[in-house]
Amino acid sequence: MLRIAITGAVLLALASIIAGCSSSTPSGPTEATLIQPQVTDGIVSIPLGEVENNLNVRFGVETQEGDTNFMAYTVGGEIFVRANVCPPCHSIGFSLEEDVLICDRCGTRFGALTGAGISGACVGYPKASVPYEIENGNIVMSSADLASAYQDTIEPG
Repeated sequence: MLRIAITGAVLLALASIIAGCSSSTPSGPTEATLIQPQVTDGIVSIPLGEVENNLNVRFGVETQEGDTNFMAYTVGGEIFVRANVCPPCHSIGFSLEEDVLICDRCGTRFGALTGAGISGACVGYPKASVPYEIENGNIVMSSADLASAYQDTIEPG
């Protein structure tokens, strides 16, 4: 009986140690979760909680240029919103690994903090940032700022 009690205590202690060592940062790339934005009178909003909980989300917005795609993600507790397009390879998906964005199609790597190309075929198309505000639990952006960031991203340089 004593042996079972000791074994149980040891297992409980090991479980506590393992749980204490686990991190909320995933190992390996985090694929983007598709979410739906709210669009009203030129204002686009996405839930802050979706970005915080998923770490990496993507969403589409209809603009004057047509269907455009964007991403929002967290790095080091800071939220970034950028155009989500890789023009040369026609990708609209990026995974996030620590502080690097990785194109899901061609593997080109971009700095998540700056949007600048690091390595790969499409480095000449940095991911432009979108200004935003946080209001009532939402990340709020203007359609004009989104369109501008998208246009800046599809232009080389």
